[in-house]
Amino acid sequence: MIFGKWPWDYLRMRSARGQAVVRARRLLGVGENADHGEIIAAHKRLVAVVHPDRGGTAAQVHEANAARDLLLDHLPRRGLDQS
Repeated sequence: MIFGKWPWDYLRMRSARGQAVVRARRLLGVGENADHGEIIAAHKRLVAVVHPDRGGTAAQVHEANAARDLLLDHLPRRGLDQS
């Protein structure tokens, strides 16, 4: 337990949502601790590159939008759910 996890924890598969979050972070180029502003800025940079007017495709823009939405949904809520 040198690295903070049991050895068999490394052998477990991540959930489908966990894998999607990792792919979305990799696509946008943000780290695990990225906040709302960093995710939005990374999304804008990516869309500027893959926009159809600049030689990209609509599918690439949709993928970037889905990655942004997934990561924003994955962020912890800060006081928004309190009534």
